[in-house]
Amino acid sequence: MEKLRKRKGVLRPLLKRYAGAYLLGLVTLLVVDYVDLFVPKLIGEATDGLTAHTLDARGILLIAGRIVLCGAVVMFGRFWWRHFIFGSARKIERTLRDQMFEKLETLSQRYYNAHKTGDLMSYFTNDLEAVRMAIGPAVVEIFDASVLTVLVLYRMMTYVSVQLTLYILIPMGAIAIFGYFFGDVIEKRYARMQKAFADMSDYVQESISGERVVKAFVQEEKQYAAFRRVNENKRRITMSVVRLDAAFGPVLHFLVGLTYVVAILIGGYFTIVGDMTLGRFVAFNVYIGSLVWPMIALGDCITIISQGVAGLNRIHEILDEEPDIVDAAEPDRVDSLSGQISIRDMSFAYRADLPEALSHITVEVTPGETLAVMGRTGAGKTTLVNLLCRLYDITGGSITFDGHSIDRIPLRTLRENIAYVPQDNFLFSDTLSGNIAFGALEATAEEIAEAARQADIHDNIMDFPEKYETMVGERGVTLAGGQKQRSSIARALLKDSPILILDDALSAVDTDTEETILDNLKRLRAGKTTIMIAHRVSTVQNADRILVLDEGRIAEYGTRDELMARHGIFYDMVIKQQLEQQLLTEE
Repeated sequence: MEKLRKRKGVLRPLLKRYAGAYLLGLVTLLVVDYVDLFVPKLIGEATDGLTAHTLDARGILLIAGRIVLCGAVVMFGRFWWRHFIFGSARKIERTLRDQMFEKLETLSQRYYNAHKTGDLMSYFTNDLEAVRMAIGPAVVEIFDASVLTVLVLYRMMTYVSVQLTLYILIPMGAIAIFGYFFGDVIEKRYARMQKAFADMSDYVQESISGERVVKAFVQEEKQYAAFRRVNENKRRITMSVVRLDAAFGPVLHFLVGLTYVVAILIGGYFTIVGDMTLGRFVAFNVYIGSLVWPMIALGDCITIISQGVAGLNRIHEILDEEPDIVDAAEPDRVDSLSGQISIRDMSFAYRADLPEALSHITVEVTPGETLAVMGRTGAGKTTLVNLLCRLYDITGGSITFDGHSIDRIPLRTLRENIAYVPQDNFLFSDTLSGNIAFGALEATAEEIAEAARQADIHDNIMDFPEKYETMVGERGVTLAGGQKQRSSIARALLKDSPILILDDALSAVDTDTEETILDNLKRLRAGKTTIMIAHRVSTVQNADRILVLDEGRIAEYGTRDELMARHGIFYDMVIKQQLEQQLLTEE
């Protein structure tokens, strides 16, 4: 417990918040331990009374009644200390989980680029469980073992023999020394075990998510072999913890056995020579039995607290993380955006040691305009829209919205005024209506259906047995690619923001559907800004301006007619796609 308190961070204020409940639980536990100590004494009195024939039936019933009363107090007391202490530990676990999730929601894209999903999931499972055990059962065991040990030793010295009690302290001291060194070793090994568990979880999660790719490339055996290696590493590291824990148990029980040997040899001698009655000798051995649990609990506490400290240290890796993208200390007072975007001499690199993904980009977009962004794969198109959403901060130049620098606009305001259809068309494991209304939670069923109509997916949805209440599965796995894209478009249209960004959002739909959606966009987005990344020329034919990127730089920029007149990259793309379409038509 002391190790946990020394670890600065969120745990200390949480322990203070529930200090009252912990105190009530510990007081109840103290009462239970105190009452429990009367039982050996009552057994000893009954043994001496029966041996000396000084107890009659009434006396036996009276002692039995006292033992039953003690048992009743202990029964109810154990319920209440569990309620107070274990209940508080569960509440702290819930609060920590809330804080971790809230923290993850604030972290920047760079953090998720560097951390695997499986690793993050292990923080919410094994690590939190280890912390809860350390602030729940371990607290009880430490307090209970300490109090019970002191009270038992006091009873042994006052009711039986001080000299005999001192003898049994020798193996108890050996247990304390052994446990101290054991704790440091188990903490380090447990941290490695948690890391191995996180690696295994991440591999399983990634393999399941990519199951269709694995099957398509017939790589089941390779994946299985790789999993076996990860699983074997998890087993090997876990066994190092298990072996250490397994060695601790027998040594602990051996030292406990030595305590009984000391009690039997020396206590038996005192009884034979007449320095101790048989009843007190019996009571002393019962007290020894009462000390067995605190000795065993010591080993459990050392293991649990060591695991809890390792888990808490890992949790602090999340809670201590600072996001890269934050609001300015004194942001501009901006409540809404009109859609005017100015990009001037903007450059960006994902890391200082990497080449620039975008270099010296200058673009102007007025409210109501549609800007199309084209280019080869890796030209920087998605990077550009990520910067407009401020998922990353630019490294040079400037981006302004309505004259306000992007880093001076509150993040909430910026992103509330942008509707974004990402390239991967991510859908949550929810109903279709829930996914479409994700950015407009107050939307009515009619508004959701209208957005679906504009995205040309309403008829498909109505063909499903559950219609808008159809569960789409993880990442929308139950939908076809075009259906996922159109669902994502409907979600963006329902948000109805002044700025709409479509990142290759029509790549999975046929040309007729594409034409329908584009016509709807032209009508619905009149007077609003639209930025459209596309590979097909047909997608951008009605754009006001077209930006062609090549290796992170502006290759061409202008209207469709201007770019065609230059006979450059855009012209080549148009001619190539026209030839491809002609060949398909002839077939």
